[in-house]
Amino acid sequence: MTFFLTLYRDLTATIADLAGNWLLPLGARFTFAAVLLVYHWSSALTKFSDGFFGFLQPSFGAYYQILPKVAEAAQFDPDMISAVWYPLVLAGSWAEIILPLLIVIGLFTRGAALAMIGFIVVQSLTDIFGHNVDAASIGGWFDRASDALILDQRLFWVFVLLFLAVNGAGRLSLDHWLNIDKSPE
Repeated sequence: MTFFLTLYRDLTATIADLAGNWLLPLGARFTFAAVLLVYHWSSALTKFSDGFFGFLQPSFGAYYQILPKVAEAAQFDPDMISAVWYPLVLAGSWAEIILPLLIVIGLFTRGAALAMIGFIVVQSLTDIFGHNVDAASIGGWFDRASDALILDQRLFWVFVLLFLAVNGAGRLSLDHWLNIDKSPE
């Protein structure tokens, strides 16, 4: 039995040494890019107005997506929404472009991943309490259905981001090359 345990330990240690500190962080960033990059960018692009300076002016859709109860209280009239909400909506819209980009290229990855986790928590709460999604979309953990859009799906999103927040972007990242965040070798 000792022979098999030693063989197992040696084999797993060799795999860990070969993968080093590049495979899992790169895999987490690739997974984020493959699943969430276009999702978030597509969503963000619906939040800006048309025209040359549209990137500085949130569309009414941005207010409805981010602050549905405020949009409803304003009777869906953009002119009735207080300017107080402008910085929040603009920051949320830009965050949906900038944070995914930082994660994918591996720049300020730990901070971007933590901010993206916060973004997903706020997004989920907005979906549940602001947009009143149905119970099936919210789902439940530890049930036999694994396809709920909120609890099931977003738990995977958060786990990938939590991995990056804890471990960093790894050796194949701008963080490492620019000596911003040297992950352990």
